[in-house]
Amino acid sequence: MLPTDRFEFERPLWQRGLTRIAGVDEAGRGPLAGPVVAAAAILPPRWAKNGLPVELAGLNDSKQLTETQRENFFEFITHCPEIEFGVAEVSAQVIDVINILEATHRAMNEALGKLQPLPPHALVDGRPVKTLRVPQTAIVKGDARSYSIAAASVLAKVTRDRLMLAAHARWPEYAFAEHKGYGTAKHLAAIAQHGACPIHRMTFAPLKPAERKLL
Repeated sequence: MLPTDRFEFERPLWQRGLTRIAGVDEAGRGPLAGPVVAAAAILPPRWAKNGLPVELAGLNDSKQLTETQRENFFEFITHCPEIEFGVAEVSAQVIDVINILEATHRAMNEALGKLQPLPPHALVDGRPVKTLRVPQTAIVKGDARSYSIAAASVLAKVTRDRLMLAAHARWPEYAFAEHKGYGTAKHLAAIAQHGACPIHRMTFAPLKPAERKLL
């Protein structure tokens, strides 16, 4: 079996002269607490010919990587002068006002907005984003099929995990360091015991009915 070409979506765009192609991904759509974070990353086209730097060997969907791998990739991506990147977050309070889908799309647009000038095209993980500020190609499971999206996936995941570690230090009773805000049994038990904290998404089930009972 031939190896997967994880620049296959970038190549035809590069051939059209669009050299700055941004991979875009998010982290944190599903949790009951914390922000949603999105990232955009532009990798240099020459890597498609010469190969990734050794520091990025094994780059993949962030969910398929260990924490150590993600942290190492994050450090390289954020310090490599050849990579352009932007990261943005939208808080739980805003999520409750505009809904998680709109919040995710806002974070993606804000992350892209940190790339100046704006890239001419973006590769987006998952479904098309109608409000995206640049032309796009939506790729199902794109974080495992495009190195550009994989880089964005790592940036978003590590950034959000670090935010949840900081939240754990402030509200240790919820054990955010362990589950990062997802609806695990331990997290649900903590909500039942302590109620919600300021970073919980009050429009998410089961928080919404739980809060009605508390009131």
